[in-house]
Order: sequence, then structure tokens, then C-alpha cells
Amino acid sequence: MKLSVLDQSPILSGMTSQDALKQTTKLAEWTDRLGFHRFWVAEHHSTESLAGSSPAILAAHLAARTERIRIGTGGVLLPHYSAYKVAESFRVLETLHPNRIDLGVGRAPGGMPNVNLALNRGSSPDIEGYPAQIEELMAYLHGQDPQGMNVYATPKGETSPPIWMLGSSGTSARLAADLGASYSFAHFINGHGGTRVVDRYKKYFSPSMQQSAPDANVSIFVVCAETDEHAEYLASSLDLALLQIEQGARRSGFPTPDEALQHSFTFFEQERIQDNRSRMIVGSPDRVKQEIEELAENYQVNEIIINTIVSPFEERLRSYELLAEAFQLHKK
Repeated sequence: MKLSVLDQSPILSGMTSQDALKQTTKLAEWTDRLGFHRFWVAEHHSTESLAGSSPAILAAHLAARTERIRIGTGGVLLPHYSAYKVAESFRVLETLHPNRIDLGVGRAPGGMPNVNLALNRGSSPDIEGYPAQIEELMAYLHGQDPQGMNVYATPKGETSPPIWMLGSSGTSARLAADLGASYSFAHFINGHGGTRVVDRYKKYFSPSMQQSAPDANVSIFVVCAETDEHAEYLASSLDLALLQIEQGARRSGFPTPDEALQHSFTFFEQERIQDNRSRMIVGSPDRVKQEIEELAENYQVNEIIINTIVSPFEERLRSYELLAEAFQLHKK
């Protein structure tokens, strides 16, 4: 079993964006020492709760601050950018850190509708061209000239970062299968039907220049603490945060557990919280370990990506430490 990390650089209550990026850096260094397999950072725009707007730049910083953990993006929102430029950026990363870089890509907007216009000079991104972009990107990463213009992504090298296609639906899984890319299912976004999605990816996978066999993992929210009771206390803040996101509320940071406990929930909100728990694993180390293993068994994968957002930051560090101990990861 491989355990990995997805960090969205959350801005906790009372913290700044600079604090969030410093915490992302510390978390990458911490999970590198604990023995986690990979560390991915996300792309979000024009938000007051998440600080990660440029994952490629952040990945470069984190790769320089860590030693063995794989560093990647979860992910670059490809329709906003040129496949050629993304390929060159990640060829630079791969040259600096051979066999340690992952290129996770997605096609979501990454923010409110106006973000699309701001990122695309007033135009809408070419979502329909996304499959062709993936093919072009893969070709450039592997030293080819897909447009026939005698143009290659530099610097060239003997290794290439693998493309991981991110998604929470059958459409993204089938596309990853058709194009021969790795696939990461976002269970933390969609807690229902994911096993069928990953099964579909594996069933229809076609070999590519990148890989000959399917490779999939699953990401989920996890809150681990010494006791079930303390884990539930910490997770209450994530319950409230997810609810506020669904309601379109804008706030400067993620709430604290105490703020969540003081909140008066309606019956409908309580129902939403219960449904959102399908996207989370919460509890003591033994309980969390068992549920992660069951999740991996249900999906038939050997890697789970952990996304932990709790306050204060020290509790996030401790949650990952307890997971490393429960799974007996190889510490540095």
C-alpha cells in the first residue's frame, strides 16, 4: 500500500496566503521524511480560502526542498494553457529532478466563470479540444514533434514525467483509458460511484508511448487523531467548510473546530454533512487504517492519496504522522 498527499494550500482561519504556502512547504518536507510516496499540489484561482494558484511553480519549490518523495500537480488545468508550454515547464522540472516529477492535469475551470475569461484573454477555454491537448502534451514530453513544425519541448532528456489525468466521472476515466495515461479518481470530490469509474478505466485502457498498462489511484479527505472523539472534533471544521463551499459562501479562511461547534445547522445542512462524509475517512489510527485498506480493496488500487484539512496546522502534521505509523511507512 502506497500513501500519498494532495495539498490544496488551504488558508486556515486567522492565517494568510503566505502562511498557507509556508505550511505546504513544511508539510512536503514532513511527509517526505515520513515515507509518503508522492506529494501533489492543486490549482485554484481567485479564491480567499486556497493559496495554490500556480502548481508548476510551487512544485519546483517543493522538489528543491525535498529529497525522495515524488512531487507533482493535482493538477494543471490544461485548457487554460498551451500544451507546448506546459511540456517545456515540466521538462525543466524533470531535468532538475529526474524520476521524481508527476504531471497531473484536469479540465475544470479552477474558479468562478470569470476566471476562464481572465486566464484566456477574454475568451472561453477550448474544452472540446482537451483530448487533443493531452495527446499533444504526451508527444512533446516524449521528444516528439506532434504539429510537424520542427518544434520540440526542451530541455530534452532520457526520462519524462508521467501524465496523470484527474477526474471524478466516467468521462474522464474513459478519456484516460483511450489516451493511455494514468488516472486519479477524486473521491474527495465525488464520494459515489467511483469504483465503477476506475473499473471502466482499467477495462478500456489502451497502451501508449507513456505506459503499457493502466495505473490508477484514489484521493480522499482523511482526518486521523489519537482517538475517534478527537478526530471527529477536528473533522467538524471540514464538515462546515464543505457545506459553506456548496452554499457559495465566501470567507477568508477555513473555519476552526470551535467555530464549527458553535454553528447552528438546519436539518437540511445536517443531511448534507452526512452525505459529504462519504468523501471522508475520520477516526483513530486503527479505524482509519482499516477504512483506507477497504477503500483500496473496493477500488482495486494500491495507492491512496490523502487530503487532510484541519486546524490548527500542527494537527495536520500529526494526522499524517499517525498514518505513517499505522501503515509502517519507511521513515527517513
